[in-house]
Amino acid sequence: MQTLFLERIYIIKKIVSIVDTLSYKTISVNKATRNKTWVLVDAENQTLGRLASKVAILLRGKHKPNFTPHVDCGDNVVVINAEKIQLSGKKWTDKTYLRHTGYPGGQRSLTATELFAKDPARLVEKSVKGMLPKNKLGAELFRNLSVVVGSDHPHQAQQPKVINLNDVN
Repeated sequence: MQTLFLERIYIIKKIVSIVDTLSYKTISVNKATRNKTWVLVDAENQTLGRLASKVAILLRGKHKPNFTPHVDCGDNVVVINAEKIQLSGKKWTDKTYLRHTGYPGGQRSLTATELFAKDPARLVEKSVKGMLPKNKLGAELFRNLSVVVGSDHPHQAQQPKVINLNDVN
């Protein structure tokens, strides 16, 4: 009886060792194994929120099969023609951006039109930054974004690949 029990334990251990050797391991990306590319996105006639969400996906790396949540495995993104974005409805006048000076009564607000008049690139940057994680990783990912007013950008040497946002999930 006891030998039968010991034989069953031996068989179970053998099966477990076979399963361990045959199972597939999840590959986690790190700085050495990630493959970052440069991507160029044209913001002309794009809606701000839809553009920002797709750019955030590219920055985060969620479009890649080897996505790892805690690693910067996304691409470097250059957004051109930031002055040609669109907002739907009455967002140009109704949408407000709040900030605080740090002093009592120091809350300041700008409408989308006022922020766009100051710097159209900041409108795109703020919307993309709001869609990234609110931690050190999000700050690191945000550094991979470059938003430019106009079609000329300072990253010609990196030869960014032009991407169609309709192809990004």
